[in-house]
Amino acid sequence: MPASLKGSSEVNNASLIHSLRAILGARHVLTKPSATYRFRKGFRFGMGNVVAVLQPGSLVELWRAAKLCAETGRVIIMQAANTGLTGGSTPDGNDYDRDVVIISTNRLDGIHLIGKGRQVVCLPGSTLHDLEEKLAAIGREPHSVIGSSCIGASVLGGVSNNSGGALVQRGPAFTEMALFGQMGEDGKLHLVNHLGIRIEGNPEQILAAVQSGQFLENAIDWKAGRGHDENYATHVRDVDADTPARFNADPNRWYEAAGCAGKLVVFAVRLDTFEANKNPAVFYIGTNSTSDLEDLRRHALTHFDELPIAGEYLHRDAFDIAEKYGKDTFAVIRYFGTKYLPKFFSMKSRFDVFAQKLPFLSDHFSDLAMQVLSHFLPKQLPRRMCEYRDRFEHHLMLKVSAPMTAPVRTYLGQWASGTGGAFFECTPEEGKLAFLHRFAAAGAAVRYRAIHTKTAEDIVALDVALRRNDREWFEVLPKEIEDKIIVKLYYGHFFCHVMHQDYVIKKGYNAMQVEHDMLPGLDARGARYPAEHNVGHLYKAPDEMVAHYRSLDPCNCFNPGIGLATKTRNWVAESV
Repeated sequence: MPASLKGSSEVNNASLIHSLRAILGARHVLTKPSATYRFRKGFRFGMGNVVAVLQPGSLVELWRAAKLCAETGRVIIMQAANTGLTGGSTPDGNDYDRDVVIISTNRLDGIHLIGKGRQVVCLPGSTLHDLEEKLAAIGREPHSVIGSSCIGASVLGGVSNNSGGALVQRGPAFTEMALFGQMGEDGKLHLVNHLGIRIEGNPEQILAAVQSGQFLENAIDWKAGRGHDENYATHVRDVDADTPARFNADPNRWYEAAGCAGKLVVFAVRLDTFEANKNPAVFYIGTNSTSDLEDLRRHALTHFDELPIAGEYLHRDAFDIAEKYGKDTFAVIRYFGTKYLPKFFSMKSRFDVFAQKLPFLSDHFSDLAMQVLSHFLPKQLPRRMCEYRDRFEHHLMLKVSAPMTAPVRTYLGQWASGTGGAFFECTPEEGKLAFLHRFAAAGAAVRYRAIHTKTAEDIVALDVALRRNDREWFEVLPKEIEDKIIVKLYYGHFFCHVMHQDYVIKKGYNAMQVEHDMLPGLDARGARYPAEHNVGHLYKAPDEMVAHYRSLDPCNCFNPGIGLATKTRNWVAESV
C-alpha cells in the first residue's frame, strides 16, 4: 500500500476506533496485537492482522458496531468461540483489500426457552455446554451433546457451519428460523426477522426484545419453519446409498443462517430440543476386522426399530496418541467438568502471548509445560479399555437407549461369537470415560506436533464424509504419501460414516502439498469433504456453495475468502 494511502487509512481507522469505543466502551475495543492475538489465531489453523477486535455486550451494540464497520467498508469476521478447525472464524493472512475487524460474540450469551422448553432461542454467545445444562434441568437435550460442546463451541457457530456432531439420530445443525443482519446491494445493513416470533418496532427495539426473551405466547408462530433436520434419521438408515449421509456442501441444509459461514450477522436462532434419554447403555466393542465392524454398522442402522444414540470410532493409534498427548485435557474435563475448559484454553492463549516476548522460551512452551505436568497425573483410562487396546486395532463406543439395551446386547453376543471381535457393557463411569477419551483424540495431533517440532513439520486434518454404502471405509494410502507421515489418527462418527483423519507430516515436507496429493484418492472413493467443519480457509468451496455465499453477502463484506474464494470487495475477480 502506498505511504499516502496507508496514512489515510490510519487516520480513518483512528476515527473508526473512536466511534466504536463510544458504542462499546473502550474496554471492549481491543487494538493491541497482544490483546487481539487469541482472537486472530485459530484453534488449529488461521492467523492474520486486524484493526480491532470488538466485544459487544448487547444485541443492540452488536447491531450498531456491525452496521458502522460494514457501511464504512471494513471487512467483518464474525467469531463465536473460535473453536473451528479450518480457520473460518479468523483472518487468513494479510492480503485483504480492506481493513479487517473481528467481532467476538462471547459476551452475548443468553438462552430463552419457549413452549415449555420444546424449543429454544439462542443468542450469539450461547454455548452448547450452557444449552445442555439448561435443558438437562427440564429433562431435555440440544441437538449436540458430545465433542465440541466440551470446548465451549457456540450454538450459532454450529448452525452457521451445519456442524454435525456425534448423535446419529439428529444430523447436522439446522434451522429455518433466525434473526440476522444482511448487507444489501445498497451498501446498508438490514435486519431480517425470520424467528417466527412477532415483535413490533425498529431494529433496535426488536433486538432489545429478543435479548430480554420476553415473548408473548400468541406472538410465536409454531409453524414458522423447521428447527432441525427431521428427515436425517431416515436418510442415515439408507446404507445402500451411493452418497454420503451428510457433508458441509450439501445445499439441502442451507437456509439463511443455517450454513451461512459468517456471511450474515446472526443475532439469534430458534431450534428444536429433544427429550433426554434416561439410563442409556454404552457398549465398548473391539475388532481387528474392518469388514466385521461395517457389518455391525449396517445391522444397527437397518434392523432395530430405534437408531443408536451415538457410535464413535477410534483406531488403536489414535487411542495411544490421545492417551499420551490428550491426558491433561482429559483430566481437566474429568475432574473439573467442561464448564471451565474454555477458560483453560483462554489462559493458555494468554500465556503463549507472554512467552513470545521471551526469546529463550519456545513458541510452544505452554504445550511443553502441560505435557510435562501430564506425566505426573495418574492413569486415566479404565483397565478394560486398555486391555482392548492391546487386543484390537479398531474400537467402537456404542451408546443406546434403555429400551434398546437388551436387543443390542443379544445382537452383539451373536456378532462376537461369529467374528473375532468382542465387547463389554460399560459401567456408567466407564461409558463416560470412553467417550471422553474419544473427544481427547481431536486435539492430540496438535499437542504431538508442538512437542515434536524437530521431526514434525505440520498437521493435515481431513474431515471426510464417506458414501453410506462404502464397505471399504478404512483408508489405505499410497506408499509415496505414507512415507511422508509420522503418525495417523483415525476417529469419527462411524454410523454416519464421517471420519476425522489427522496426519502429522514429517519434517521437510509441505503439509499443504501432502493434503492436495490425498484429495484425488478421496474423490475416487466418492467421498465429500469437509464433512462438518465448513470449508474455512483450507478447502475450495464448490461453485454452488460460492454462489450461495454471494447471494447472502453481495458486497463480500463478511468473512471474504471463505472456501478459497476471492477476498475482494463485491466479488471482483482476483486478476482484475
